[in-house]
Amino acid sequence: MSKPDLFDSVPGEVAALMREFDWSRSTLGDPSAWPQSLRALVSFMLHLKFPMFITWGEGLAFLYNDAYAEVLGAKHPAALGQPFQQIWAEIWHDVEPLARRALSGEAVYRENLPLLMRRKGFDEQTWFTFSYSPVYDETGVVRGVGCTCIETTRTVLAERHQEEENERLRMLFKQAPGIMAVLRGPEHVFEHTNEAYLDLVGERDLIGKPVRIAIPDAAGQGFFELLDRVYTTGEPVVGRAAPLRVRRGSDGSLELRYVDFIYQPFRNPAGLVDGIFVEGSDVTEAVVALQELRKTEDWLQDGLAAGRMVAWEWSLAADEIRYSSNASEVLGYSTTRVDENWQYMVPEDAPRLRAAIDEALRTRGSYRDLGRRISPATGRVMWIEQRGRVITDAQGEPVAVRGINVDVTERISAENELKEASRRKDVFLAMLAHEIRNPLAPISTAAQLLRLAGSDTRRVAQAGDIISRQVRHLTELVDDLLDVSRVTRGQVELEMALVDIKSTVHAAIEQSRPLIETRHHVLSTRMEADHAWVKGDRTRLVQVVVNLLNNAAKYTPQGGQLDLSVHVHSGEVKICVSDNGSGIEPELLPHVFDLFTQGERTPDRSQGGLGIGLALVKSMVGLHGGRVEAFSDGPGKGATFEVVLPLAQADPADRPATGPSAGPDTRPARILVVDDNVDAGESLSALLEAEGHQVLVLADAAGALARADEYRPDVFILDIGLPDMSGFDLARALRARPVHARATMVALTGYGQPHDRVLSRAAGFDHHLVKPADLERLNYILTHRAYG
Repeated sequence: MSKPDLFDSVPGEVAALMREFDWSRSTLGDPSAWPQSLRALVSFMLHLKFPMFITWGEGLAFLYNDAYAEVLGAKHPAALGQPFQQIWAEIWHDVEPLARRALSGEAVYRENLPLLMRRKGFDEQTWFTFSYSPVYDETGVVRGVGCTCIETTRTVLAERHQEEENERLRMLFKQAPGIMAVLRGPEHVFEHTNEAYLDLVGERDLIGKPVRIAIPDAAGQGFFELLDRVYTTGEPVVGRAAPLRVRRGSDGSLELRYVDFIYQPFRNPAGLVDGIFVEGSDVTEAVVALQELRKTEDWLQDGLAAGRMVAWEWSLAADEIRYSSNASEVLGYSTTRVDENWQYMVPEDAPRLRAAIDEALRTRGSYRDLGRRISPATGRVMWIEQRGRVITDAQGEPVAVRGINVDVTERISAENELKEASRRKDVFLAMLAHEIRNPLAPISTAAQLLRLAGSDTRRVAQAGDIISRQVRHLTELVDDLLDVSRVTRGQVELEMALVDIKSTVHAAIEQSRPLIETRHHVLSTRMEADHAWVKGDRTRLVQVVVNLLNNAAKYTPQGGQLDLSVHVHSGEVKICVSDNGSGIEPELLPHVFDLFTQGERTPDRSQGGLGIGLALVKSMVGLHGGRVEAFSDGPGKGATFEVVLPLAQADPADRPATGPSAGPDTRPARILVVDDNVDAGESLSALLEAEGHQVLVLADAAGALARADEYRPDVFILDIGLPDMSGFDLARALRARPVHARATMVALTGYGQPHDRVLSRAAGFDHHLVKPADLERLNYILTHRAYG
């Protein structure tokens, strides 16, 4: 073994290893025979403090320095002289393309290559940036690869941490309760907005648009001019309770809002104004409340004219009080003796009023107090707002106290009701989020299951069932919300006809049966033999009974007893649904039919709810001229709900026909689906083709008009919100062509309000379905279509 002078003068561990290394085991051979170019590179590398390695020759023998030994970790020192691809076999798929390019004479690098290193006995994830260069011999031929590297672990981790921090800040920005927006450039282009800002100006597309184009309704109100000034001068602007008229709703009308805002300029690295940060608050409620308070104070100054006010004056010398003539009517007393007045106060409130009066007398000032009084005339507890002002003589000594008492009982009651309504709203919003997330979780899981199922038909069917059930549940939630919206706005349309209550109840039982069976309840029914006819909307009446049955099933622990009975008496039909479930607390019982009211859920409830079912029941029953009541002996003692409807005198000739109807036509249909949502169109096509139909899917109205005459579909299924032409206009254009005059046209859309259906009929549609499509309803339409 030779010890060439190449390594003699080089310090370091690797140089020492090279001096002692048996080079006969390496493809490089004895260092004394190495080319001068290789010897110079090795000498340079061993003196270099940066990590570096060299590969040389056909076997790409591996040489490195002390700094690179740390990168090798446990591979050092065995890596010395070994083939390059053998040393880094685990990442060779990343390294080999770079090495090949360097061997071809190209200098390349790889940034932030992940590398699992073993340091101090532990595996550690690291990142390195490598620079690969070709290594030439004396003849100019590439003989190997030279590589320097630097560890970038800290940089990579810092960037990741910064990105996480940026994401956290973005979420804080988005969810901040105050209005926030970032505007860029002299045109004030929207770069970011948060939810509060969108709530202020109405849901609209802002990002990427100049403010004058994005919110044209704010023109002429001074806001644009202030933005220009801030951008030009670089000075911030603060606004307080500034009036802003903006279109927030869909009706196009301007709504007056009040905002506190700050326009804060921000600058680029050169120090020039680059944009404006907008922050503030929608203070409309506070401004309106303050305006109302000021009005109230003005009215109080006018005394009796405002009503339910009593003027009084207390003479300190005589210790007597004089009231206005309406004191007995408002307060229930009008005694002149001051000490008698105190006996009508609720004892807990008296010390506070005494202290306020004493302080006013001491400071020669005024006071204001809100306390409870008991009317001796009626025993009614009243909330009385008392204001007093000390009157002084010429020497500044108190001689009297003058003021007014205002009966604010109704106001306090209203405020309490508003607080309760706000609390129920918050509970409802939390419940809505919970109820929507519940079906989204299994839908997401089922989607993953479908992706992994492959040809496993059982898994595919299982996932399909899960998605169908959960979409149905989501649809029911949306339908309930739409129903309560229509009810509160008085837009419910009933299709009145003679309805057999027994048939209605049976239909409701069938709809509720899956939930009842899932919770292992026993349902007992008792119905009188005769038919009971009422005048009403059968679908809505089925909905009433379904809501009562589902409510009983949900609030009854598993394995419970449910009872349903129908009785006819004195011109009325009574439907009773009882359970032995969790019952209703006495304080909740009067409010069970209020919107967004719910009792405590049983621990095993698998179904949720939004607290609107019973409110809908009461509204629907009321629209049918009936009434509904709830009864319970308390928690754990079950509950009973009774619906009473007026009977209708039904002539046999007026009763709905029950004879046989024509059977469906099962011939496959030629169907043209037009939907710009590619996933929606393709998935619907797959379902229809699975039923044996022939389907053509197009994404726009122009394509449909171009292909329809040639394709000659039996059925058109059209989305309404198409990019180039509305579904209504497309339907009219197709109907105008004789070849499609008898085709069946189905509107499939997310719009399901009554006026949307009217527009569909006017455009020539035969049917109006709301997304997601009810496949049973769609199959019925296809098997009962008209043939041309």
